[in-house]
Amino acid sequence: VVPGADPSARQLCFAWGPAEVLVCETLFGRRGGCPFRGEAAPGRALSPGALTGRVAGTGEGGPSSSRVFVVRKDQDIYIQTLRKLFNESHGIFIGLQRSEEELAGKSRKAQLVQVSKNYRSVIRACMEDMHQAAISTRDPALHSQYSTQVSILSAMELIWNLCEILFVEAAAAGPLLLRLLDWVRLHVCDVDNMVREVLSSENPSKHELFWKVASIVDVFVLQGRMDEARHLLAKEASANPTSVNMYKILDDLMKKMPMPNLGNTQTLTEMELKWQHWHEECQRYLQDGTFASNSHMESICKILLGDEDAILEKKELMTTWYHFLVTRLLYSHPTVKPMELRMDLFLGGESSPEPLDTILMAAFEFEMHQVIKECSIALSNWWFVAHLTDLLDHCKLLQSYNLYFGSNMREFLLLEYASGLFSHHSLWQLGVDYFDHCPEYGRVYLELHIERIPLNTEQKALKVLRICEQRQMHEQVRSICKIMAMKALRNNRLGSALSWSIRAKDAAFATLISDRFLKDYCERGCFSDLDLIDNLGPSMLLSDRLTFLGKYREFHRLYGEKRFSEAAKLLLMLMTAHIAPCSFWMTLLTDALPLLEQKEVIFSAEQTYELMRCLEDLTAGKLDKQKFQDDDVETMKVEMLRLALARNLARVIVKEGTLEGS
Repeated sequence: VVPGADPSARQLCFAWGPAEVLVCETLFGRRGGCPFRGEAAPGRALSPGALTGRVAGTGEGGPSSSRVFVVRKDQDIYIQTLRKLFNESHGIFIGLQRSEEELAGKSRKAQLVQVSKNYRSVIRACMEDMHQAAISTRDPALHSQYSTQVSILSAMELIWNLCEILFVEAAAAGPLLLRLLDWVRLHVCDVDNMVREVLSSENPSKHELFWKVASIVDVFVLQGRMDEARHLLAKEASANPTSVNMYKILDDLMKKMPMPNLGNTQTLTEMELKWQHWHEECQRYLQDGTFASNSHMESICKILLGDEDAILEKKELMTTWYHFLVTRLLYSHPTVKPMELRMDLFLGGESSPEPLDTILMAAFEFEMHQVIKECSIALSNWWFVAHLTDLLDHCKLLQSYNLYFGSNMREFLLLEYASGLFSHHSLWQLGVDYFDHCPEYGRVYLELHIERIPLNTEQKALKVLRICEQRQMHEQVRSICKIMAMKALRNNRLGSALSWSIRAKDAAFATLISDRFLKDYCERGCFSDLDLIDNLGPSMLLSDRLTFLGKYREFHRLYGEKRFSEAAKLLLMLMTAHIAPCSFWMTLLTDALPLLEQKEVIFSAEQTYELMRCLEDLTAGKLDKQKFQDDDVETMKVEMLRLALARNLARVIVKEGTLEGS
């Protein structure tokens, strides 16, 4: 459903992106033909981005316009207050993947339960931050958004906690009920604030909320919180001296109520025997009419006996069916086993269950796959199902479940979640690690997504490059380096462009940039980015032109250091080895002029003959003769070179003849 678009009146066309869909209205009615292959169809609601523009057009009915929408499927990753959820859960996820798989039995289970609790603590911390943001904001729209997110996070924590009890911890009969009671108490806590306010007052019996004490006692009893209920009953008894004996009997029954323990200090049989004796005692007091004169205490006694009608009378105090379920189990079947949890539930009238109810019922039915499916439909992002499924997979609970298209459920959901992260300008870095832990398709997804990351800055490009290099993604490394080299070249940053092309090992591009360096040298008479050129090292062997650039710069360095003999040998080697481009020969020969005119003879006779041959090749046939004939400057250079070479040859012959004669 795209708000503002009316597919019943106009056909919609769309184009898919990595994480977004571009949707626009066409000028074709529902009955007309549409030239586009894609047509947006009804389906799962998506979160629309801002309206990006209007496309004017003319239909048969006259001037018209079409609206364009950007639709994002993972809008939640753009909510700033959810960043903590994504960042901190990433660390927990990585720790779980790296944990010692060799741990077995109780040690492994304890480790997995702790991981589950860590996830829940992150959800609760994020929920607290969102709640504070909702309180502090004055923007009604933001307040509504934050409040909605608080409700969603609360539901997520509720579901996760139940899955932790039933699937991860797999609590046995006895401890199972205690865990479920803790679960209910954690998520139904309005009564605690009310009691705290009443008991902290100077005179609790005159507090405006004291009249609700009877209801508060009922809530505590319904949650199995006997100590708090007895404490409040004592307050109530002090206000009714005539019923003190009745209160003492009820207090004694509540005190003696047997409860399962987590220490396994008693067997289930012992627990059931104790509970049976206690249950018979409660039944006896009720039948004797001990509480007949006080309807409230009689109601509590009936609840202790597990009377379903008495419990249902208090359904307004429980608010949820799962609270009712746990209360009924507490007083009718405290040693319930996991597989005995069945759905004969109070759902509040004839209304159909909400998505949250459907998910919790599936959990109580031990339908893990249904829980994951319903959460995928109901929740607005993939975070919850991806991390829960990964945890259940580590518990060896999803091993036999493979999807028909090849990947298992864990990997499929992690791939979806990580793909969503890659549409964010910074969270994409978290997505890399999730792809790393998807053994079947993770690398393919990473290769496809990493190529779509906008390389806005060189720092970001280096970060992406490091990720690719660590994973031996050679094709992506070359692609990134080529992109950055081209960007640098367009901005006339030749040093950066050359550096990127060397990293890409792209000989053709390195040759192109080397030519630009040489061209700049010819125009300006000096090199830019000397530090880079001076430190090319073995990289200069990437291409002949880059080798020439590095060696030519070395010639200039030798000349500057007055090491003329070495400079002369290097200059001659550049020409005779045909490393230098022919178009640069005149520049090289011109560079030889100062060496030819030195007082000391630098070039030997053989070297001078080589220089003469290069000059004749340049003027005679290797390049266009007409160019030299028409260009007075070039003609003058040639004449000067010939004169200098002849003079140097004469000096060399005299010098070498003198040496031979002596």
